[in-house]
Amino acid sequence: MKLFLIGYMGCGKSSLGRKIAKACDVEFYDMDSMIEQREGASVSDIFHFAGEQYFREKERALIEEFGSMEGDMVISTGGGAPTWEDNMERMNEIGVSVYLRRTAKQIASRLSPHGRYKRPKLRGLNDEELVAFMTTNMAEREPFYSRATITLDCEEMSDERLVETIIDLVKKNE
Repeated sequence: MKLFLIGYMGCGKSSLGRKIAKACDVEFYDMDSMIEQREGASVSDIFHFAGEQYFREKERALIEEFGSMEGDMVISTGGGAPTWEDNMERMNEIGVSVYLRRTAKQIASRLSPHGRYKRPKLRGLNDEELVAFMTTNMAEREPFYSRATITLDCEEMSDERLVETIIDLVKKNE
């Protein structure tokens, strides 16, 4: 089973992904971290110096790489990966995708000052501007995210409950 966690930045893809992988005793991959390691630069620097197109091509290459890898794994995608070309369709061909849906207010409350700073589009926004920006941006991405195999509203669940729920839902989809 290849499990792709998708959703807006700050929704918990990486933190939940690590916990799911540990609970299932499988490998965990964070696409943004892998790209940063391979490129020797942060996501924001890659966007700034090489452009979004270049970054999206790196994401797509990773999706294809996961498709050719053996074994079960949990993959945390970047928030924008599902919105580029046919990435959602490809992830669904390769494995199971789970959309971690949260409201803009929930995500804003989860983001630390560092979490805001490392995301160039969020730098300098006050709380109200942040929620407004994210609400608009999330609405633009919703048609892509909604193509996930499984959509999970995360609002009322603890991380532990989310991990259990995701594992159960994925097993039912195998």
